[in-house]
Amino acid sequence: MIFNLFKSKPTLKELIPNGFVDIHSHILPGIDDGAKNIEESLVLITEMKKMGFSKIIGTPHTYPGLYNNSNESIKDSFEKLKKEFDLDIGLCYASEYMIDSSLIKKAKDNKLMCIKENYVLIEMSYLAPPINLYEIIFELKVNGFIPILAHPERYFFFSDNFKEYYKLKKVGCLFQANLLSATNFYGLQAAKIMDLLLKRDLFDFVGSDIHKLRHIKAFDSNIILKQKKKFQEVISKNKFFEN
Repeated sequence: MIFNLFKSKPTLKELIPNGFVDIHSHILPGIDDGAKNIEESLVLITEMKKMGFSKIIGTPHTYPGLYNNSNESIKDSFEKLKKEFDLDIGLCYASEYMIDSSLIKKAKDNKLMCIKENYVLIEMSYLAPPINLYEIIFELKVNGFIPILAHPERYFFFSDNFKEYYKLKKVGCLFQANLLSATNFYGLQAAKIMDLLLKRDLFDFVGSDIHKLRHIKAFDSNIILKQKKKFQEVISKNKFFEN
């Protein structure tokens, strides 16, 4: 899909190309704060397919103390969904890992579930970065993993210290923007930070981060970004995950 330069405020749905690969979603049933059951999973996937998604990677949270998922629990949820699944769309699974010290052992033991090859999706608290953030990133890298930081535009504590974004990129962290941050779904501040990151070419990929039907409905919202063309360019980079 070619961006319509004459339409100043397209909806997010209009910018999703046919064949889009989603690398961040919470569509696996009963395993985190995403889909509660298989029926809800199928509703979400059906709606995503209507929007042009051709492949969805389910990435439930692995967050010790809150979502104590393991490779086995995630695979089990995926297999239960797969048994009821007859939609013509690709479906895979990995995880979105909270950045904490437990990641170091998982990396050393080669137990991380990746969205492709050695690409691993990570996140941090919205309140403050972990004290040992760069130590953990370093351990992921030396053990052969490429970290992709989910939704950096939503970590507002970096907005007054923008150099931290550059520091994270310098140590080898890739950035994944949330599609809905391009609208007012997470508020104006998230969209503003996203615009700045796009302007400076700091994003590598995008993800839907769909949890519920309300996220699906929000794709009908208008884009409020200034950097619309760069946003679409980043969306196109998700083709890397087609195979």
